[in-house]
Amino acid sequence: MNARILALHGGLLALLLALHFLLPVYHHGNLARIMVLACYAIGYNLLFGYTGLLSLGHAMFFAAGMYGMGMPLYHLGLGAELAFLAGIAAAGGLALVVGLLALRTVGVAFMIVTLMFSQAFYLAILLAVRWTRGDEGLVLAGADRVLFGLDLTDPDIRYLLALGLFALCLSAALWLVRRPFGRVLVAIRENPERAELLGYDIFRHKLAAVVLSGLFSGAAGAAYGLMFGYVGASFAEVHFSIFPLLWVLLGGAGTVIGPFFGVLFMFYLIDISSGLTPAYMLVAGVALVLLTLFAPQGLVGEVRRRWLRWLP
Repeated sequence: MNARILALHGGLLALLLALHFLLPVYHHGNLARIMVLACYAIGYNLLFGYTGLLSLGHAMFFAAGMYGMGMPLYHLGLGAELAFLAGIAAAGGLALVVGLLALRTVGVAFMIVTLMFSQAFYLAILLAVRWTRGDEGLVLAGADRVLFGLDLTDPDIRYLLALGLFALCLSAALWLVRRPFGRVLVAIRENPERAELLGYDIFRHKLAAVVLSGLFSGAAGAAYGLMFGYVGASFAEVHFSIFPLLWVLLGGAGTVIGPFFGVLFMFYLIDISSGLTPAYMLVAGVALVLLTLFAPQGLVGEVRRRWLRWLP
């Protein structure tokens, strides 16, 4: 792999590690959340940015990971390690089923079908009150949030584990997109008919992309619930399917590190503007429109287009 690419991504991880020792408490906690959410955005980018499939229902995978982890932990007393794996498995299984059905459609129909599945999943959460506690959600006890002997109520441990998860997701995504599999996904995005003519199984590659995206998203959801102690239905709502789309567009679709910068930018844009005016969503909306007009390929996408064409 190109030394410049390794240096760039390794440098980002080294910077995040250094910030662990430098940031004040408030921003330290924010960055831990941002890194976990960036894993969710990386998973979405694999499907949208590299494969060209626009999903409006990705919140179901994030929530499946969260509830797949939270319910066994809360109701059955399962250990955090097994509960975390159960969350990832739940998201992967759901992604496989949704992919097998939704990939029978293309374009706008695919968007609508994924949105419908996501809404059905959200309603199932609200209706299964006995297990999910509906709108109230599940508050995970601090004593249960111990992973391999590490207490996740400790902000320092939480930050380092968030960094570890982000490093794993970032490295996996970088490896995937630079393998022949990743090249085929890009070929499908650019011209599916030509890719099929060359002998590639389009459906199988798209299904693999959906499942991998679901696994990334589910891991992020399980980690978020476990680290911050809450599993709620709000994470399955429509807006939580729109967020990863915005993060990826802002950071740069089809770039490996773009999703992280998209999450970082939008998180602090809303955080800062909400401290200035009650109409913070208007301020955020104007800023997003301006960024879309003047940097249509996103923050990292524009850097790649203008200066660093070797960026993956």
